[in-house]
Amino acid sequence: MDNQLYLSSSPHIHSGETTDKVMRAVIYALLPACGVSIYFFGLPALSVLLICTLGCVAAEVACCKLMGRDLTLFDGSAALTGILLGLNMPPSSPWWLSLFGAAIAILIGKQVYGGLGYNPFNPALVARVVLLISFPVQMTTWTAPAPLGSGIDAVSAATPLGEMKTAVMLTGALPEVATSGFGGYLTGNMAGSLGEVSALALLLGGLFLLFKKIITWHTPVSFLATVIIVGGIFWLVDPTKYPSPLFHLLTGGLMLGVFFMATDMVTSPVTGKGMLIFGFGCGLITVLIRLFGGYPEGVSFAILLMNAATPLIDRFTRPTIYGHVEQEATS
Repeated sequence: MDNQLYLSSSPHIHSGETTDKVMRAVIYALLPACGVSIYFFGLPALSVLLICTLGCVAAEVACCKLMGRDLTLFDGSAALTGILLGLNMPPSSPWWLSLFGAAIAILIGKQVYGGLGYNPFNPALVARVVLLISFPVQMTTWTAPAPLGSGIDAVSAATPLGEMKTAVMLTGALPEVATSGFGGYLTGNMAGSLGEVSALALLLGGLFLLFKKIITWHTPVSFLATVIIVGGIFWLVDPTKYPSPLFHLLTGGLMLGVFFMATDMVTSPVTGKGMLIFGFGCGLITVLIRLFGGYPEGVSFAILLMNAATPLIDRFTRPTIYGHVEQEATS
């Protein structure tokens, strides 16, 4: 017979996307931000990124061997976790802190739950929060940008969010850094973690992921819109005490969180409606922590809290099965 009938379970048509292709695309999207951070902070930034990445790769191999699992090194997930962790670290981070963070990210944030696809929380953010709570001095020691070839030595400096928080607590009014200098924030000329610099580079990377359909628009648009609306309401109420939405967008780890961490396929909702709710929660918690919390930055905590709510969001946004008819309650 020329025509044969093949029976198989779904899916019948494969999209062509594989885990390693997706991971590589995200890594490519992060390269501009990595390049900008190395330009502004020099060899220390490169050292942090390399130690975090190699540390995550080594921890992945060790965990797979010790737990008797198939080696998942070549899917790119460990390398991506290392790059994201590095972008969440201060450029002055000592080598042992970066290495310890890499071990936490892979062991506690990923492998203890069963490996890739089973972790309920973003591994890089788990490591960042553990390090922030355990080593607050090292994780909040920032240096001012010292571009490669400038001959400028690195000096300590506060982040724009840190200066804003301190000034409002002491004087009740915003400092100058919260009302000007937005051009520098856009390009990355400010103190902060490696992934807090250059909102422009992160935005370009995010647009690349949207263009490649690695991520969808739901979470980023909802996250950004919530920050703009909620931050804008407070700003309109008292512009001398609360920063403008533009300040929120361009400073801190917002752009990194919006495009690269809140959109994590494993730890975020699977439906469009669920993603909108997820992004709204992330944006709301971020603004509230920034304005009223003890830490000047709230993106990491916001995303982790919403990661915990993801199963509940998925449950209540589950689409109705085609042809399903609700049964009337009988007495």
